[in-house]
Amino acid sequence: MVNELTTNRNGRIRLVVLDMAGTTVADGGLVEQAFAAAARELGVEPDSADHAAKLEYVRATMGESKISVFRHLFGEEALAQQANRAFEKAYGTLVDGGHVAPLPGAREAMEELTQDGRTVVLTTGFARVTQDALLDALGWRDLVGLTLCPADAGGRGRPYPDMVLRAFLRTGAADGVQDVAVAGDTAYDMRSGVRAGASVVAGVLTGAHGDAVLREAGATHVLGSVAELPAVLRGVG
Repeated sequence: MVNELTTNRNGRIRLVVLDMAGTTVADGGLVEQAFAAAARELGVEPDSADHAAKLEYVRATMGESKISVFRHLFGEEALAQQANRAFEKAYGTLVDGGHVAPLPGAREAMEELTQDGRTVVLTTGFARVTQDALLDALGWRDLVGLTLCPADAGGRGRPYPDMVLRAFLRTGAADGVQDVAVAGDTAYDMRSGVRAGASVVAGVLTGAHGDAVLREAGATHVLGSVAELPAVLRGVG
């Protein structure tokens, strides 16, 4: 289910920046489970109104850097850092327990993109330790040439364009940002791609946000899954 709005057909997409959880990785709601563990550590009562409000914010900001989310929720930097550490520890434990899997067709899509001569970069809003745990659990260490987390791009995650631009600079794969494609499952992924100047900003319907939200945030395409992306990019260039 491909819905094309606008694309730049004058260049060739050479760099593809992909999100992980919800886009290439199925985590089965682990973000919410890990948040619950972090909230408990900071004294947020389960089933309380405070817990419900904080969880709703977590859901609404899927795709954003997790430390930024906790700064909003808990205010003080020390509390935000404590919550983030608890979250990352809980998420890592769930990953180690075998609770993550690649989304159908995700690995094959990345292999196709590479075979088509495109450079693929995986990005996340998680900390590096969690990203590495995901890569190890999935056996993806050697699947792509570069993986990035917010700390690798100066500390700012989505919706800022920093990780996309860092991928552009680090790989040297594209002549300009117009030759970059970004794909993700959240509005934050879309805004990051738009702000970076990517010609293709593709939303996928396998994660947090639906069609209308992705389009409102600037998606040039909405796809059923990342498995559709290689064919779309062959049509773009």
